[in-house]
Amino acid sequence: MDLIGILLAGSATNITDAGVTNIAAGIAMGLGALGAPLGIGMLTARAMEALGRNPEARPAIQTNMILGIAFCEAIAIYALLVAILIKFV
Repeated sequence: MDLIGILLAGSATNITDAGVTNIAAGIAMGLGALGAPLGIGMLTARAMEALGRNPEARPAIQTNMILGIAFCEAIAIYALLVAILIKFV
């Protein structure tokens, strides 16, 4: 018996392809939306620590921090695109 059959044992619920794709799209978007804020928070915290230790390096630290934040946001957008592809294709 597969995992879904074990979870729904004794239930009269039928699992359809549309239901599975909705769950997969939700998981894809959830994980993508969870990772981006964590990455941005860690990146910003480390940048603030670096600025506290070496204020003269502000331009280099700020440029790298903004690039890192943009890449974290891009990953969240990729997760959204994957979720849309799973849902509608």
